[in-house]
Amino acid sequence: MKNITECLEQTVKCFPDKTAFRDDVSELTYFQLMSKAKSIGTALAGLDKRNSPVAVYMNKTPMCAAAMLGTAYSGNFYIVVDSKMPLERIKNTFGVVHPVAVITETGLADGIREIADGAEIFICDDISETPADENKLLDIRAKMIDTDPLYCLFTSGSTGVPKGTVISHRNVISYTDWVIETFDIDEKTVFGSQTPFYFSMSVTDFFSTIRTGAELVIIPKKFFSFPINLIKYINQYKVNTIYWVPSALSIVANIGLFKYAKPEYLKKVLFAGEVMPTKQLNYWMDNLPDLLYANLFGPTETTDICTYYVVNRRFADGSSLPIGNACNNCDVMVVNDEGKECAAGEEGELYVRGSFLAFGYFNNPEKTSSVFVQNPLNSAYPEVVYKTGDIVKYNEYGELIYCGRKDFQIKHMGYRIELGEIENGAAAADGVSVNACIYDPAEDSLILIYEGKAKKDELLDELKKRVPEYMVPNRIIKIPSMPYNSNGKIDRVWLKNNFKNIE
Repeated sequence: MKNITECLEQTVKCFPDKTAFRDDVSELTYFQLMSKAKSIGTALAGLDKRNSPVAVYMNKTPMCAAAMLGTAYSGNFYIVVDSKMPLERIKNTFGVVHPVAVITETGLADGIREIADGAEIFICDDISETPADENKLLDIRAKMIDTDPLYCLFTSGSTGVPKGTVISHRNVISYTDWVIETFDIDEKTVFGSQTPFYFSMSVTDFFSTIRTGAELVIIPKKFFSFPINLIKYINQYKVNTIYWVPSALSIVANIGLFKYAKPEYLKKVLFAGEVMPTKQLNYWMDNLPDLLYANLFGPTETTDICTYYVVNRRFADGSSLPIGNACNNCDVMVVNDEGKECAAGEEGELYVRGSFLAFGYFNNPEKTSSVFVQNPLNSAYPEVVYKTGDIVKYNEYGELIYCGRKDFQIKHMGYRIELGEIENGAAAADGVSVNACIYDPAEDSLILIYEGKAKKDELLDELKKRVPEYMVPNRIIKIPSMPYNSNGKIDRVWLKNNFKNIE
């Protein structure tokens, strides 16, 4: 198949009346999802545009999923926009992508009209009732190829202007081929979806669901503030597979939730997006030992993931989990500053090649050419690879170990330091729930910020046992709760901008 909508239709033939997407107030069967998507696609087809960007400015609901797929039916590609994002940030995004249309909800329409950049506004509930023009939709599909864009996912840019990664139908089909095979995803799978649809991690459960007849249960964000209700919710809908950011998994571990309630149907726990602290992982494994646990790793530019590690042994608190080896139909290389392949145990930058690889950044040729480059290990023919900016090395088991980011590497007191190493040391200390280390170049200072019961002087003593003297933080700040960004990751930008005022 060359198109995600073809995949959806194949699944509808097998499971028309099975629930595809649900949340706490609504649900869509596979037939309803396809019907709504075709109606939306027909309405958008009236724009007479092809391979053009359509913004989806909606809350995370089953209807949002229909809008995303409807855009694909129209022969265009979608950009999911966070409905809680400041309008100024959305304006910056629209300034890059210039959407031809915006699909939104009645309650959100007035705000988006102010910054729509000339795009036509469609209310999703209205256009989802448009009579589907099957002939028109088939004509659109006949002109499509598998390298047409499916979506563009925007992330923060180093210059302050958002950058959009363009992902094709082929990218998603190739990537989910691996997901489905590796983790045995089928019509019995029930995903508990934590990540927003504008975050690359959502690609894994969203499209694996569509391709297999699985069910995707959207978990409202409010339940992560009341974890007992979170467990009740995933038990209510018999969730058996989750793919969450480590911060979400750590919420459960940090309060010892399994003393009070446990997931009854859970079989698989996948995680990605940031480093999974082993202390919190060990809590899950001690309490739910028979589950599959897997550490997935990759950037948005590889659709979602390029390497993975199924946890097959125990790790001491504070140690690092491997990021494993390349996914099937994906290849990775560890390359040094001279463009040569690193020897075993030597640190280098992770490069990726294969069908998971994005085409580059929308309307940003300079940034694209800086990281999507000719394979330095191949001079015989043109071959684009992606420079991830991640520093890795192989361990004695032949597994890749994540060492840090190039941009997380700082120079302090003449030493090159990976802030992640300090964070691992702090994470292993008793009474530390979560922590982040930031660097203040103005003062050449390391600042460790943490949440938990540990006293600052006790934590300092513990760190002196775990890291070299030049890595000991110059300042330790205890806060009542760690800030998180909209993707569920620790908001390091906020911490860096506000650390002087938070204690």
